[in-house]
Amino acid sequence: MGERNILEILKKRPVLGDGSYVVTLERRGYVTAGHWTPEAVLDHPEAVAQLHREFQRAGADVLQAFTFYSADGKLRSLGKTVTTEALNQKACDIVWDVVGPGSTLVCGSISPTPSFLNGEPDDVIRGEFKKQCDILVKNKADFLLAEFIGHIREAELAIEVMKTYNLPVACTLKIGPTGDWNDISVGDCAVRMARAGADIVGVNCNFDPNTSIKTLKLMKQRLDEEGMDVFLMAQPLGFHFPEMENDKDGYINHRSCPFSLEHRLISRWDAAKFAREAFELGVRYIGGCCGFEPYHIRQIAEELAAERGFLAPGVECCPPNCEGLKFSQFDSNVSRASNQYWMKLTEDLAKQREATLAPK
Repeated sequence: MGERNILEILKKRPVLGDGSYVVTLERRGYVTAGHWTPEAVLDHPEAVAQLHREFQRAGADVLQAFTFYSADGKLRSLGKTVTTEALNQKACDIVWDVVGPGSTLVCGSISPTPSFLNGEPDDVIRGEFKKQCDILVKNKADFLLAEFIGHIREAELAIEVMKTYNLPVACTLKIGPTGDWNDISVGDCAVRMARAGADIVGVNCNFDPNTSIKTLKLMKQRLDEEGMDVFLMAQPLGFHFPEMENDKDGYINHRSCPFSLEHRLISRWDAAKFAREAFELGVRYIGGCCGFEPYHIRQIAEELAAERGFLAPGVECCPPNCEGLKFSQFDSNVSRASNQYWMKLTEDLAKQREATLAPK
């Protein structure tokens, strides 16, 4: 099966994560918007498996078991009778069935719980995180990830629990350059995650790639100042929302969320540009969150092919450097058969967006 220690792999080359699950599955008719909980693993396992396969074929080194917001407190608040244990077990069954004997890593991810926001004692919150982790570890997840967390204190509790399982630990916050939801600075958040024991730290969701790069720069600067040697991870939003970078909730507070986001979707070339900027910054775990489709991950795989040492399986249908367009019956397509054409177009479109969407 090859090397399965993500930390050892990260020492050698960049690792590609997967992308959007709840948003993509909602669009396909398998997840309820607003709830965003993963009952699809029980009700429509074939839909979840297919999305895993698409990300794997696109070049993802890691597939996350679809356990997002599978926390007992969240499920109870929605009046659900299904348990975290049942959801996480089925999610693990599905992802391992897709991975099989291959080299793709399985990430066991845990989510924030309303118990923290409700002011419950730390032991109650630790207990909810432990319930999430227990079943993931039982099913041999290669590493654990706490994601979509807005408060550094909750992140510390999650890391504390994850560290008890003797697996690599990652933690990503849903924050922008202004810091966490209690106005703890980005740099302080990064340092506190590292001190709590996280091997990989970074950001995910709520903010677009450009804003996430700004946030990661602040994290890296402070970690370097403190002499802390941890890996950086980025799984940003797959939509353009530059005007929301100073809003604590990011795109969630925009009037177009969640049902009118299509006109904000990043292109595959935006994804490639983000991946290159992230890599040059020192980020070594690069993937996407809500809005990142398999073709975005495939383009990142092409962009970082030299650094990774191989191309994605899907290259057979998507030759590098747009070579396939040379065989088009349309002369206009033939003239666009190069990455340079599309990257230049991406730059031109970015300038137009800056004029209309940039923060005022």
